[in-house]
Amino acid sequence: MKKILGMGNALTDILLQIEHDDVLLSLNLPKGSMQLVDNGVSTQIAIALSKYTKKMATGGSASNTINGLTRLGVTAGFVGKIGKDDIGLFFSNDSIDNGVIPHLLLSKTPSGHCNVLVSPDGERTLCTFLGAACELNADDLTIEMFQGYDIFHIEGYLVQNHDLIRTAVKLAKQAGLQVSIDLASYNVVEENLVFLNEIVRNYVNIVFANEDEARAFTGKEPLEALIHISNHCDMAIVKVGKDGSFIKSGDKIVQIKPRLANCIDTTGAGDLYAAGFLFGLACNYSLEVCGSIGSLVSGNVVEVLGAKMTDEVWKTIHTEIDKIVTNGL
Repeated sequence: MKKILGMGNALTDILLQIEHDDVLLSLNLPKGSMQLVDNGVSTQIAIALSKYTKKMATGGSASNTINGLTRLGVTAGFVGKIGKDDIGLFFSNDSIDNGVIPHLLLSKTPSGHCNVLVSPDGERTLCTFLGAACELNADDLTIEMFQGYDIFHIEGYLVQNHDLIRTAVKLAKQAGLQVSIDLASYNVVEENLVFLNEIVRNYVNIVFANEDEARAFTGKEPLEALIHISNHCDMAIVKVGKDGSFIKSGDKIVQIKPRLANCIDTTGAGDLYAAGFLFGLACNYSLEVCGSIGSLVSGNVVEVLGAKMTDEVWKTIHTEIDKIVTNGL
């Protein structure tokens, strides 16, 4: 089985289920977006939402994917930066408990965290204080970090640091890894479009996007966007929510049906789809099987609050994966 290394913002999620979207309006937060805030604003948001019950879990897009991969049985590591504080210690310990090989650098800056506001329809709005996470820079990376892995997975939220991404993908290629990127957020794509096009064309093998991200990246609707993206990489995946997903590799296009789910929170849905899909690739399964596993895992995570699932849910997922692999579907 292939080994996978992820790199992303080492964030701890603070999850809150809000009663109605008026809360978002009062805080001037566009529903479904990811907003970067400073520690002061993050504190103000926390005070405004103090009446809601909070749940804490390691987060960050690539971290969620890597945690999912280890639960699926893949040997996987994670590169990130944390502070020397309780949140950083929580992030490190929780990652290790989930079987992740940590490549964590330390900073004197407070650890990054993300307030995740979950609307009644399951849509999530992210308010992110990057803290130490955003101090990860090109000088922190060494070729040794990449050695022993086969696939390098990056979250799109890092693309604001052009130097870091460019150095990382060059080192990954130098070490012989395939490069995978999840575009992560439509507004991040819009703000870094020229740079993303350059990186995808020159270094990336696998691109994950939802329909909004694909539209921001190409200006096209899902199927046309899929074809456009695949012209610049080996494999493109465009997720279309309740309509499933499309995958294109070479001349082959595959449509994957969604897993019917009782959605209460979409946090981590895309990240866990990537985990399932990359698990399939690590096992050298067909595109149909890879996509079906991605759909299965993401369909389960939307039924819980946050991106972490219980051992019992993972046991059920493994049973369902065995059926998918046996049937070749």
